[in-house]
Amino acid sequence: MSAPDTLRVELERLVRKEQADKRLPSVVAAVVREGELVSETAVGLADVEAARAATPDTQFRIGSITKTFTATAVMQLRDEGKLGLEDTIDRHLGDVAYRPTIRRLLSHMSGIQREPPGDVWETLDFGSAEDVLDILAEAEQVLPPGTRFHYSNLAFAVLGLLVERVSGKRYDEYLDERIFAPLGMERTSLAPSAPVAVGYLVHPYVDSVAEEAPVDTGGWVPAGQIWGTVRDLGRWASFLADPDAAVLRRETVEEMRVVQTIDEHERWSSGYGLGLALRREGERILAGHGGSMPGFMAMLLVSPRDRIGAVTLTNGSTVSVEELARALVRTTIEQWPTGPEEWRAGDPVPIELEGVLGVWFLEGTEMVLRWRSGRLEATFPDLPDWAPPSVFAREGDDLYRTVSGREQGERLRFVRDETGRVGKLLWATYPVTRDPRPFGSST
Repeated sequence: MSAPDTLRVELERLVRKEQADKRLPSVVAAVVREGELVSETAVGLADVEAARAATPDTQFRIGSITKTFTATAVMQLRDEGKLGLEDTIDRHLGDVAYRPTIRRLLSHMSGIQREPPGDVWETLDFGSAEDVLDILAEAEQVLPPGTRFHYSNLAFAVLGLLVERVSGKRYDEYLDERIFAPLGMERTSLAPSAPVAVGYLVHPYVDSVAEEAPVDTGGWVPAGQIWGTVRDLGRWASFLADPDAAVLRRETVEEMRVVQTIDEHERWSSGYGLGLALRREGERILAGHGGSMPGFMAMLLVSPRDRIGAVTLTNGSTVSVEELARALVRTTIEQWPTGPEEWRAGDPVPIELEGVLGVWFLEGTEMVLRWRSGRLEATFPDLPDWAPPSVFAREGDDLYRTVSGREQGERLRFVRDETGRVGKLLWATYPVTRDPRPFGSST
């Protein structure tokens, strides 16, 4: 089904207005919905001097959107059992000056300083990948680990080295093989590949631009080096909104979207997961990341609930394009909302769950156990419709583990009577019975 004409016209209008109002050399944008491209818009010049127009195939620097690829690589290795998020980095990198856990590096909770020591943003000398651990030894622990969110490019440089050491592959080779190739992202790379946009600083008081010097981040590649096109990043947005298990399990991507810390403490409007920035947009939480490099700004945001995402790129370094990305997502949801997934009859109920499904009571609170989409779920009828059910995975005879939702991580145990009938459940030690009864009551 093609996008409604009125929607495509409005999305293009929003992009053109952004480019004109904010005086940007060019803006390119893409919107995706349920894995399909809704619109692509390119406005302005990729190269002002040459009068070369930007197109959806023009490469732009995407800055810290690179961190989402680094985080995905780490989670792939975790799922393969090659590392754990609670591992301290010395377990994989040997003797190091600081020993934060991998989780704290991914969530910007390590407390390690933001940039490499020295005046690197003046000299633009970031050191080499081989120097990362030596540079880490010179860095400050500016906050105690776990205190609060503190953004750190150094943390992601360390994570990139971790990917190389654990996988035995160069960082760029790993991304090409495990992420870019499977998703068809042929125009995403560490080095620019023509046609590319030239980065500019737009003068605040004169209608003129100055070309920014190209920056090679050296050892900081895993934090912000990548070049990409809006078309390729649309594929990445589709993946983050509706994951492909060939790259990363859906459950793992959902785990990356779970907030690890709030990064804005006045209104709690934004936070950070595992390599993914989280933004509140009304009743929704959008996931993605922004990017900023000299001459370039970028934003990628997705609404997993709606399987809709947007990417915005510009070759001007003075204005954020986050609000445009939000507006593109919001407009698409309003004008072309996705419907619920089609219901289909599933697998039969396992024998051990016969007689278990239906209404139970946690003291006086009604709880319903059901078998849906091949898994055991618990729902509470008085919860709002947006609240997810608790989902259980079988661990043994009459024993389940809560893998998501309320009481995640806790055990659910079936208690059978002398006839073999399940007469009671114990969930996180709380008794759950077929009729409401006070705690401590055996009848």
